[in-house]
Amino acid sequence: MDVGGKVHRPGVLTLPAGSRVVDALRAAGGVRPGADLTGINRARVLLDGEQVLVGVPAPPAGGGPGPVVGSGGGGAPLSLNTATVEQFDGLPGVGPVLARRIVDHRTAHGGFRSVEELREVDGIGERRFADLQPLVRP
Repeated sequence: MDVGGKVHRPGVLTLPAGSRVVDALRAAGGVRPGADLTGINRARVLLDGEQVLVGVPAPPAGGGPGPVVGSGGGGAPLSLNTATVEQFDGLPGVGPVLARRIVDHRTAHGGFRSVEELREVDGIGERRFADLQPLVRP
């Protein structure tokens, strides 16, 4: 896992399976004073190869193999594992209630391992899934 941005010791860290974002921040020496943690779910379970950025814009698409925690970029597919309710709400056919359901499902199941798991969210049928599939990634 790669932790960067406004932390005391940015870099690549090895954490035990099942670690959470808060564990990564702690292992990086903590967050610097004044860093914006908006959009960072500190309770979320991390996935292998993930990057956590604190208080800085996310890199453009292709900046790394894993999902990025923090503010999103332009036209790149939205990460199901790091997007905020507000970002999901911006997708076609997704309103604030469905956006909240997606985030709640992610939290309850430890993240999305594939885009297909989006079908498990109440309110996402075949048609809505077909519309969302090209716009999101795990």
